[in-house]
Amino acid sequence: HVQLVEFGGGSVQAGGSLRLSCAASGRTVSTYIMGWFRQAPGKEREFVAAISAAGGITAYADSVRGRFTISRDNAKNTVYLQMNSLKPEDTAVYYCAADNSPSWRRQRSPDDYRYWGQGTQVTVSS
Repeated sequence: HVQLVEFGGGSVQAGGSLRLSCAASGRTVSTYIMGWFRQAPGKEREFVAAISAAGGITAYADSVRGRFTISRDNAKNTVYLQMNSLKPEDTAVYYCAADNSPSWRRQRSPDDYRYWGQGTQVTVSS
């Protein structure tokens, strides 16, 4: 069983940056596809970014492409989300997720992921 814990959320002004971390425990996630999702109040959980096990494939939502960067350090069992040029519409609870499927799928649906963290709040003020 995999446990995921997110760190790094907080409050920032528009245009600022934050880096989220997702630490995995219970077993190594070096063979897992990892993703970030977010959920704003009253809205459905939406895809943000995903990264393949070796880090060679990444995917981003159109709304964050060019501003956010997903990366991973398999030696530390950790995945990161660097968020730059933050906008008020980025305000949400951000969730880390792990997919133990053997191959890359579209990776944009919450149903593609088996394990989830508890989330970390990101608030961007204008």
